[in-house]
Amino acid sequence: MPESATKRVVIAMSGGVDSSVAAALLVEQGYDVIGVMLRLWSEPDREGSNRCCTPDSMALARRIAAKLGIPFYAIDAREIFHTTVVQSFIYGYAKGITPNPCLVCNREIRWKFLLNQAMALGADFLATGHYARVQESSPGTYLLLRGADRQKDQSYVLHVLEQRHLARALFPVGGYQKSEIREFAAKSGLPVAERPDSQDLCFLGGDDYRDFLSRNSQAAPKPGPILNRDGIYLGEHQGLAFYTIGQRKGLGITSPAPYYVQAKDIHRNALIVCRQEELGHNVLYAHNVNWVAGQPPQAPIRAQVKIRYRAEDAWATLTPLAGGRIEAIFDFPLRDITPGQAAVFYQEDLCLGGGLIE
Repeated sequence: MPESATKRVVIAMSGGVDSSVAAALLVEQGYDVIGVMLRLWSEPDREGSNRCCTPDSMALARRIAAKLGIPFYAIDAREIFHTTVVQSFIYGYAKGITPNPCLVCNREIRWKFLLNQAMALGADFLATGHYARVQESSPGTYLLLRGADRQKDQSYVLHVLEQRHLARALFPVGGYQKSEIREFAAKSGLPVAERPDSQDLCFLGGDDYRDFLSRNSQAAPKPGPILNRDGIYLGEHQGLAFYTIGQRKGLGITSPAPYYVQAKDIHRNALIVCRQEELGHNVLYAHNVNWVAGQPPQAPIRAQVKIRYRAEDAWATLTPLAGGRIEAIFDFPLRDITPGQAAVFYQEDLCLGGGLIE
């Protein structure tokens, strides 16, 4: 942790327990703290449904800031959030992938748009309530580490950060267990100690993503054939966007043994299914790879790979390829390798980086 004296920090607040305690910890450590909250896009006629910035959340964040004695500002990010995050989410599903909008949000909204806003306020650092850690390994060189609470670790969505971002990043709750954060909030009299964690994508407002796509994407609800690996017709799907790799339920196929989604064929608008024993691959390719250290390794390396936010680590050999790509060969086949999700690489607690699965 850098010297706090005279250092100004902008803390991104949401009205939740993590960002509220992060703000309190920064104040306790002597920083000059400014609280900000982004006003994000919500669907027309559903204003206030975005879970990151409902009127209640905004009011609660203001209360927390007042209690901590720090200034608080709301920043309008509706247009850029819709253009960069929501539209890429819709576009990704239309193209047959399963996008993770939190990756786009962290790269384009928090650590670009909001960081620029923080710098305009004279801040030395931008802080968030993420469960992750930053460590300066040598002067000017920073490591991104998993959060101390492995169950809450959010380094997966932060693998997009570069050295210039980490030099400005503070994650005050990253070294704590979630239970300790709630206990701190209770002891500090913060009215968020028992507030439940948000589990869904913020702009869905609690809706199923399929309903959201039906309202906002003309490409999503286009029915087509369900085929097995031999091209035999088994039924009809309701739109490729409504299915994900490895899915079993909701296919509507009558069969003695269940089928699972294996792939999406965009050109034929076909959903490809297979038996459970046919699922899985032991290799993936990823593009747009960000290496947190700034440069890829010069030779193949061994690493643990997470193919989804909640996936277990899987050992693989990583080989950097030209054009910012990577080949990962796993020790054992994985059944849920999903185009559009991120493959994130680790060596124990150290996050090496990651890229988008092709």
